[in-house]
Order: sequence, then C-alpha cells, then structure tokens
Amino acid sequence: MNKIVEVIRKQFGDGDKKRDAGLVSPSDIVRYDDIAYAGTSEKLQTLDVYRPLGAQGALPVIVSVHGGAWVYGDKDVYQYYCMSLAQRGFAVVNFSYRLAPEWKYPSSFEDVTSVLSWMQSNSKEYGFDLDNVFAVGDSAGAHMLGLYCAAIANKEFAKTCGFETAKDFSFKAIALNCGAYLIEDKGDADMTSGLMGQYLPNGGTSDELAMVSLVNHLNSAFPPVFMMTCPGDFLCEQPSHIIPLLEENGVEFIYRHYGNKAKPLGHVFHCNIKLPEATLCNDEECAFFKSFLSQ
Repeated sequence: MNKIVEVIRKQFGDGDKKRDAGLVSPSDIVRYDDIAYAGTSEKLQTLDVYRPLGAQGALPVIVSVHGGAWVYGDKDVYQYYCMSLAQRGFAVVNFSYRLAPEWKYPSSFEDVTSVLSWMQSNSKEYGFDLDNVFAVGDSAGAHMLGLYCAAIANKEFAKTCGFETAKDFSFKAIALNCGAYLIEDKGDADMTSGLMGQYLPNGGTSDELAMVSLVNHLNSAFPPVFMMTCPGDFLCEQPSHIIPLLEENGVEFIYRHYGNKAKPLGHVFHCNIKLPEATLCNDEECAFFKSFLSQ
C-alpha cells in the first residue's frame, strides 16, 4: 500500500479516537445500526440511521458524506457528530463507502447512489421525509457531495462523470465543510495531488483532475449551499475558487469563516462536538437547512 495512505489512516485514526474519547450515544437518540444498503454484508457498504427519541412520523433528513482524504473513514468515526445533528430535529443517515486505493473512482459515488436509493425504498420504515433531504460533507466528503450535486444539476457532466445519480432525487440544500473544489497537480509533496494517484483510475491525469474539480461543473441548478472553513484549515483557500461561481450562477449560499488568528481551530473542527465553535457551526448549518423546509 502507498505510504501516504498508511500515514493518513494511522494519523487520522489516532486523532479521531482522541477527539471522541469519553463520548457515548445520547439518551435522547434512537439509533438503527449496521444496515446493508447495497445488498451485501460488506462493512464498507453499511449505514446507521439516527432519530430524536419520541419523534413521530417523517422527519427531514440529513445525509452525511464523511471525509478522510478519499482513503480513510467510516460511519463509526462520524457517529457522535451525526447523532448531534439528529438532536437538532432531523433523521440522519450516516454511511460508510468504499475507499481508495482498494476501490477507485467512481466506486464511492456509486455508493452514494445506493444509499439514496435505499432511502427512497425505506422511507416509511425509518420516517424519512423525501421532500426535505439535505446533506453535509467535509473535506473529501465535501468534494464528493459537491461533485454528486453537480452530476444531478448538470446534464452534460452527468454524461461523462462515470456514475449514475439516484432517480427522481435532489437535495434541498447542502453544507460543504472544509472541502476541496479545485483539484490541481501540485506535485507529490502536496497531499491532495498525491492522493489523486491513489484515487483516480489512471493515476490523476489532467483530464481526470478536470473531471473531479467542482469548479468545472457548477451551474444555476446547483442546490443552495452553506460553505465554511477556518484559519487552521489546510484547505482554507478553496472557497475562493467556488464562491465566484456560486454568485455568477445565482446559487443561494452562506459562507462562514469560523475562528480567528488567536484561535485558528483546524480542518473539520465541526466534527469535534466538544468544541463550542462546532456547536455554533452545526447550529447555523441546521438553521440554514430548516429555512428551506417545505410544508
């Protein structure tokens, strides 16, 4: 296995364990765990559903597309963050997907489609309001979520992206957190550039990098966006590539830059629910979603 993949899996894993140390499932959440969404029992194709205890009927839904540099992560790493979103009045779908380098693009996008199709087939059993489906994605998950929404919105891109989106489906609004929207070849010393060699089938050719860069595919049909970063985010310059395109295409969006020089926070700080800044960010994102609820 590539050295950078080994390092990321070790360092990210250790960091996430430290972040979530001492956390337990909240008593006001009902959880349904380890559900196979792709007709298999493979661990990487399972999901959890979280709902507020005592909530009746169909609830608006948040789908979480986890980060992890395209090579790391699963639903277990995101369970406490996702349950905190459910506490804000949503049904939350928290899923694992197939990772690179064992599974190349577009495997993870095919898994997103499988999850959304599973939701459509199981909406009554788990109380999903399919007229009010939102999504959050962070880091590589924000990249994936943005590109998936572009494939829904942009018919020309949909012809060439290599995966099919869920039928008769769209998100009401999304949150892109600390994401990558312009993928460039900056040499192997750059983590994102180096990872593209593990993630993309042909090792990250110029055509492949253009294909997976959201900046090349955004149009006016893209859903409303809550976008955020912070001074300590190593991808903090990425919103500057996408915000002018959102404005040009008339896409409704909110941009937030949390933290400051004295407290720079860090990449995907919002997943650390022990932080007051994470509470603020997640409150604001959920309020943004609720502003689009249809009755």
